[in-house]
Amino acid sequence: MRNNEVILLVDTYRKLHRRSAKVNLVNIIDKTHPADLALLFRSFTQHERLYFFSLTKDNEKKAEILSEVDDNISVEILQSLKREDIIQIFREMDYDDESNILRLLPQEEQQELLKLMKKEESQEIEALMGYDEDTAGGIMNPEVFHLFEDYTVAQATAEIQKSADTEMVFYIYVTDERTHLIGVVSLRQLILNDPHKKLSEIMVEDVISIRPETDQEEVARIASRYNFIAVPVVDDGNKLIGVVTVDDIIDVLREEATEDLLQMAGLGRDTDIILKSTWETIKRRFPWLLATYIGGLIAAMVIGAFHDLLGSFVILTSFIPVIAGMGGNIGTQSSTIITRGLLTGRVNPHTSGKIIFKELRVGAILGTIYGLVLGGIAFLMTFILHTNGYNYSLVNCIELSIAIAIGIVISMSLATFTGSIAPIILNKLKIDPAVATGPFVQTTIDILGILIYLLIATGLIHFL
Repeated sequence: MRNNEVILLVDTYRKLHRRSAKVNLVNIIDKTHPADLALLFRSFTQHERLYFFSLTKDNEKKAEILSEVDDNISVEILQSLKREDIIQIFREMDYDDESNILRLLPQEEQQELLKLMKKEESQEIEALMGYDEDTAGGIMNPEVFHLFEDYTVAQATAEIQKSADTEMVFYIYVTDERTHLIGVVSLRQLILNDPHKKLSEIMVEDVISIRPETDQEEVARIASRYNFIAVPVVDDGNKLIGVVTVDDIIDVLREEATEDLLQMAGLGRDTDIILKSTWETIKRRFPWLLATYIGGLIAAMVIGAFHDLLGSFVILTSFIPVIAGMGGNIGTQSSTIITRGLLTGRVNPHTSGKIIFKELRVGAILGTIYGLVLGGIAFLMTFILHTNGYNYSLVNCIELSIAIAIGIVISMSLATFTGSIAPIILNKLKIDPAVATGPFVQTTIDILGILIYLLIATGLIHFL
């Protein structure tokens, strides 16, 4: 839905609610897609959300809404329902969605709900919850459609028609009698082949599969690389245990992209931070701002250490924001490029050295261009002061302009090098490289850039 449609629907729901038009509300809820309802729920108050959810007719739609809404809203709704009602809704969900929602609840509530479920259902969900939520095992659906290799095309077609409720997305996974994955057949292949042919004759044997412990980001990368809409999950013995489908892959891509953007801004990894309370938001943002605060104090102490130089040549102070700003910006650009490259696989141990050197060259060349321009501007400014009788000799004008020019060249070169190498080092240390574009690296670049700039100025003025 477009923004104007969302606003119109929110207003419509609220008007009907104020008028106590229950029948009309039931009708409009029935006509609104669950995904659209989940979007609308973000704009409603807690009371409105719970009331509208209670007016939803069937459990299947309730299950879809719970699967689509933000995590905190899902918990809010579950805590308002009776245990028996939750179980009825869960029965309309896929196992992977059930396990994802159960993870949001406290341990005691999880156990209570699991006890109320059928034994087979609870066992499947507990098995999924045994995997880390950010892995293929945590997002896969164990109800995967598969057929034996000796089935004919006609038999396979008949089985598909009888298995409408099983997780199946354009692929039929072929297994042996022990459920070991040995091939895959697309629905297109099935339709175009002779009905009497066996699946073993038409299947593709080179199946790309993943392990349950594979990180969800890697799963999304594999699906994107090979243009898959589903990826089979197998255990160490190559036994088919589940499938990760395109809806989960899209969710992973969105979640990972959001996390990276938040970390680049120094806001942590909580994708629902916009929905948190004021105090929760403060707690999450405070440590990152503290890093910038401390970095700023260090930069202030660096500047203070050169008070004699800056007192004699105040013009140097005027260019500190330019030096810090240009270094910080180009460093952020480099770290963002490298971070994205690491996520897409374009930056790897074989290419990282070449890419770092390239970014260093870019920083040096851009720094030289801006340095020449800035040096010229600095010379004109100091020369004007010299002609107006201020304490700037012609030699000082040249020295200061050279110091400023060299300062920005080194600052931008250092920034691109730091911004490039930091994500790679963090990635090797198994730390999310998105952190590299946050306040820590940017503050480091600012401090080093200012320090080098002032050291160069000191050297040129006192030793030339």
